[in-house]
Amino acid sequence: MRFEIMRLDDVDGVAVDSTVVDAASVNRIVQQAAATGQRIYIRPAGTAVR
Repeated sequence: MRFEIMRLDDVDGVAVDSTVVDAASVNRIVQQAAATGQRIYIRPAGTAVR
């Protein structure tokens, strides 16, 4: 399964960039975001996203 991870702006919460990753990479990205205080939003990637 693939997930879209969006990095959110600290001020207004708007997505500033996004990437699509496989399930195995999600934990690493969440750990990095937690360590740096980044706000992220994770959702399943649509089938059209590659």
